[in-house]
Amino acid sequence: MNYSETANKILHAVGGAENIRMLTHCATRLRMEFNDRGKVNDLQIGSIPGVISVVEKGGQFQIVIGNEVQQVYRLIHKGLPQRNTPTGSDKNAKPDGIVARIISVISTTFTPVIPAITGAGMIKALLAILKLTGAISETSPTYQLLNIIADAAFFFLPVLLAYGASLKFECNPILAMTLAGVLLHPGIGQMMATGKTVDFLGIHVLLADYAGSVLPIILTVWLMSWVERFAEKVSPSIIKFFVKPMLILLITAPLALVVVGPAGILLNDLVAAGAGAIDHHASWLIPMLMGTLQPFLIITGTAWAMTPIATGQLSKNGYEMINGPGMLASNVAMGAATLCVALKTKNSNLRQLASSSGFTALLGITEPALYGVLLKSRPVLIAAMIGGGCAGVYAGVSGLVRYAFVSPGLAALPAFIGANPMNIVHALITCAIAIVVSFTLTWFIAFKESVEDKKGVSEAPQPATGPVSQGEIEVLSPLRGQVVALSEVNDDVFSGGLLGEGVAIRPQEGILRAPFSGTVVMFLPSCHAVGLRSDRGLELLIHIGIDTVNLNGQYFSSALKVGDKVDAGQPLIRFDMAAIEQAGYDLITPVIVIDDDKQHMLHLTAAVQVDYGERLMVQSAKEIPV
Repeated sequence: MNYSETANKILHAVGGAENIRMLTHCATRLRMEFNDRGKVNDLQIGSIPGVISVVEKGGQFQIVIGNEVQQVYRLIHKGLPQRNTPTGSDKNAKPDGIVARIISVISTTFTPVIPAITGAGMIKALLAILKLTGAISETSPTYQLLNIIADAAFFFLPVLLAYGASLKFECNPILAMTLAGVLLHPGIGQMMATGKTVDFLGIHVLLADYAGSVLPIILTVWLMSWVERFAEKVSPSIIKFFVKPMLILLITAPLALVVVGPAGILLNDLVAAGAGAIDHHASWLIPMLMGTLQPFLIITGTAWAMTPIATGQLSKNGYEMINGPGMLASNVAMGAATLCVALKTKNSNLRQLASSSGFTALLGITEPALYGVLLKSRPVLIAAMIGGGCAGVYAGVSGLVRYAFVSPGLAALPAFIGANPMNIVHALITCAIAIVVSFTLTWFIAFKESVEDKKGVSEAPQPATGPVSQGEIEVLSPLRGQVVALSEVNDDVFSGGLLGEGVAIRPQEGILRAPFSGTVVMFLPSCHAVGLRSDRGLELLIHIGIDTVNLNGQYFSSALKVGDKVDAGQPLIRFDMAAIEQAGYDLITPVIVIDDDKQHMLHLTAAVQVDYGERLMVQSAKEIPV
C-alpha cells in the first residue's frame, strides 16, 4: 500500500483537513467526526486503494483499512491543523438515538486508552507465564516492580479516560485529567480510612475508591464541558486566563465528589451486579451471545458497550468474564471460517485476501476478515457465528475468564493464564471448538463457489478483451449478477422496449459501476437511476430495481451529480440489497440504450452470469455523433 497516496486521497474525499472534527484510530479502522458531513464522499473513499470498507455506526464515520491503519493515521494526522477543535456541530449529520450516542461516547473515550491497557495487559500475561514456569518469584522486587508497571494503567484509568472523554465532549483535556486526579488523590483514601463522616459545606459526601473506575470520570467530564462553557461566558476577558480554570475546578470538582462520582459508582455497581447475577445463574449465556453475535456488534459499533463492565471487572477482580471469553470464541471462529474459504476457493484474489485476513483474525483482529470476506458470503458468516456460539457455551460452562485486556485470539492466549491453572486449558479447548465447528460447516455446507466466482476478477474491473470493429461501441457490465432478457422485467415500459433496447441484470452485489467512460446526463435525488452518455455519444439508462423511486433514496448512496465525468469501472451508486428486498422491491435492473433511431444492438452476453467489466453489449450500427 502507498500510505501517502491513500492518506491524501482520504483527506480529499472527506472534504479536506479542515472538515475533520475528530480523528482517532483503533486496530483496524480510522474513526472520524466531521464539521460538515455533506462534504464527505463515501463512494470515493470506498474506492481508494487500501480501503477495505466504509462503515458509519456508533455515532462515528469509520474507514476500515486493516493492520496498516496506524501508518495511514499518522500521515492524515500530520496534515491536520495544529489545533483541530470542533467549531460546532455537524449541520448535515443525522440525529443519533440515545443508544448510538452512549456508544459513541464510550468508543471515543476508550480508543486513545486502548494501547495503554493493552500493553499493561500483556505485561500481566508475561508475568503470569514467568510465575507459572518458576522463572520469577512473586516476592522478588523485579516481579513487584513489573506488577506496578502493569497495574498503573488500570489504577489511573480515570486519568486516561478523562483525556478521551475531553475529546468527545470538546473541553480542556488537562483540566479533565486534573479532575480525575482529584478523584484518585490519596487524601480521599486517608479520609475513608478514618471512618469518620465527611461533609462539604454541610452536605454529606459519600467517599468511594475511584481507582480503575469508568463511569464516574466520564460523567464528570461531561459535566465539566457544560461548566467550561459557562465559565467562558462569565469570566472577564482581562482576567479570564486564571478565572476560567478556577471556576471550572471550583464548580466541577465538588459536584464530582458529592453527586456525580457516587452516582457513577452506584450505576457501575448495579451494571456489574446484573452481569454477575446472569453469570451465576446462566454462566453460558453471556459468552454464547458474545461468541455468536460479535460480528454484528462490530458492524453496528455496539461492541464497545460492554467495555466499561469488562475493564471494571479487571480493575476490581483482576479478571473479567464479560468480553474476553466470548470474543475469543468469535474471533477464532471467524478466522477459521475465513481460512477455510482461502483453502477451498479457486479465485486467486479471494484466496490472497482470505489467507491474510483469516490469519489476522485468528490472532485477534477480525475486521479485515469480516468486511473483506465474511460479509460477502452470508452462509460462511453464519457458519462462523455458529462456531463462535458453540465455543462460547463451553467457555461459559467451564468458567473461562480473561486476566488481561487484550484483543482475544491465539496471540493473546497468555492473557488467559492466571490463578486457576485450568483456565488456559479451557481457553485452548474453546479455540479448538471454534476452529473445528466453523471450519467444518464452512467446508461442507456454507461455502459454494460458482464457476464465475472462480475467475478471480480483480477489485478494479478491467475492460472486456477482444476486438471491437470500427463504428462499434461496447458497453461493459455495470453489475455483478445474472443476465436476463428485458422481457422478464415486471414493468411494461421496460419490457415493452418503450425506452429502448437492452438487457436486465439481477444483481448479486450492491455496487453499480460505470459501463464506459463518459458523462452523467441524468441523476435522480432518489439515487436509484442514472443516465450516462459515453465519450462517443451512446446514451444509457440504468434503473436499479422496479418502483424503487418510492424509497426516496433510502438504502441508496451516491455522490454523483449531473455533469460529472466518469471512467469505465468507476463505482457510481451503492445500495443495500438486503434492505431493499426486505422492503418488498424487486432489484432486477434494466440497462437500456436510449436510441431514438432504434439502431441495432448486438447482445454478446450469452452466459447467465456476468461480472464487472465483462462485455455486455455492443452498438453495431453507424457511428453515433457526439
